[in-house]
Amino acid sequence: MSKKPKIAISVGDLNGVGIEIALKSHEKISKLCTPIYCINKQLLSQATKLLELEIPKDFTIYNVRGEFEIKPGKVSKKSGKFSYDSFFEAINLANKHEVDAICTLPINKESWSNAGIKYKGHTEVLRDFFGKNAIMMLGCKKMFVALFTEHIALKKVAKKIDEEELIRFLLDFQKSVNTDNIGVLGLNPHASDNGVLGDEEVEIFKAIKKTNKLLKKDIFKGPLVPDTAFSLMSRRNFKYFVAMYHDQGLAPLKALYFDQSINVSLNLPIIRTSVDHGTAFDIAYLKNRKLNCKSYINAVKEAITLFENKK
Repeated sequence: MSKKPKIAISVGDLNGVGIEIALKSHEKISKLCTPIYCINKQLLSQATKLLELEIPKDFTIYNVRGEFEIKPGKVSKKSGKFSYDSFFEAINLANKHEVDAICTLPINKESWSNAGIKYKGHTEVLRDFFGKNAIMMLGCKKMFVALFTEHIALKKVAKKIDEEELIRFLLDFQKSVNTDNIGVLGLNPHASDNGVLGDEEVEIFKAIKKTNKLLKKDIFKGPLVPDTAFSLMSRRNFKYFVAMYHDQGLAPLKALYFDQSINVSLNLPIIRTSVDHGTAFDIAYLKNRKLNCKSYINAVKEAITLFENKK
């Protein structure tokens, strides 16, 4: 019987719902893998007291330094700094092959900013740490969306649509997911109506054409009209999509599959998955309310699957 994979769990912002999700899901995921939680005893004890939960006897931690008062639902530079440190230790464990994958719980971007952290999210950290073009892909078994641009202002997106950059992105994405049918969204309404509403689609079309030529197969289709790309008919044709910007891909994804979708970082030497939701400060540490842990459990399962497929 093979050993269960080891997965480092970055606990996210402790002022949010992440630690509660980890605690309440522990029994289920510990049957699938050996989770190692990047936290310390003092903060774990503080969180469990606030939640009125017991620490599971087999709850293994990897000590991450840091002490502060957990303030449910509050933006805090100390909590932001600790969530970053928890994530960085998880990366180090994976990089040193002490764990087989990492799974991250949600951070708060404002707390990271207040803590003086230059990154806007997990993917940017991974990209810098490994010097690789990490790709952010979100979704579930029914549909996945990769983001060509991520956490940037909408007004900057058009300037980022560059033929060579998009070719590199498409090649890396296809290599990561190994599928032969991917829909690529246009940027403008109606995919510009042949240039009437913008010229970015020219760059997108050329990138698709050249990428397919390099791959010697008609893998990428598009540019697809963005407002119909996620219709039922289109989703029958495509499981994988490339969106030009964050909300273009994630608004329809979360409308359709919010409770089950996950985040996966592709094109890296390590495996990283994550929940596809935020810190939920508005419900953190509240009593007598149901907490949906499906995204976290699915993220752990996906990390295990990616590890098994890698062997």
